Amino acid sequence: MAANPSRRAAVADAALELLGRDGARAVTHRAVDLEAGVPPGTCSNYFRSRSDLLEGMAQRIFELLTPEPDRLEPLSSLPTEEAGPAYAGYVVERLLARPNLARALIELRLEAERSPEVAAPLGQFLRAGFDADVDFHTARGLPGGREHVLRLHYLINGILLDALTIPLDPGADPVAQARDITARLQP
Repeated sequence: MAANPSRRAAVADAALELLGRDGARAVTHRAVDLEAGVPPGTCSNYFRSRSDLLEGMAQRIFELLTPEPDRLEPLSSLPTEEAGPAYAGYVVERLLARPNLARALIELRLEAERSPEVAAPLGQFLRAGFDADVDFHTARGLPGGREHVLRLHYLINGILLDALTIPLDPGADPVAQARDITARLQP
C-alpha cells in the first residue's frame, strides 16, 4: 500500500461520494480515480480489491461524521429536558448537511449484509459509535440509559432513511421531527 495518508483519505472520500451519489454498482477503482481526480491506478495502489476499498470506506466514514466540538459545546449547557432533543436534532442536521455521505453509510450497511469483509469493520465502528453515544448520554446526565439511546438510534436512522430517499411527507422538517419525537420519548 502506498504511504500517503492524505491521498488515501482523498481516495476514500471520493469513493464515499460516488457511493452515496450513484450507488454501489458505480464504485469501481477506475470510477474512484476519476471522482478523486487522481491518475489511473491510484485507487488500486491504496485499496487492492473492491473489498479493501469498501473496508477503507467503512473506516473513513466515521472520521468524516465526527461531531464538531464547537457545535457540541453550546448543547452541553442546555437543561437536561432540552438537551436530548437538541442532540438528536443536531445528529440529523449534521448527516443531512452531507446527504451523499449519509446515503453512503446506508449503502455500506446494506453492502455489509452481503459481504463479511465489510460487515466486520463497519459493525465494529457502528457498535463503538453506539457505545460512545451511550457513554456521552450517561456522562451528560441524560435520562434513559442504553435502551433509550438505542431507541434514539432507531428513530434517527428511520428519519434519515425517509429524508434521504422518498419522504412520506415531503414538507416535513427532519430536524424538527427528530427534536419533537425525542422530546416525546424521554423517560
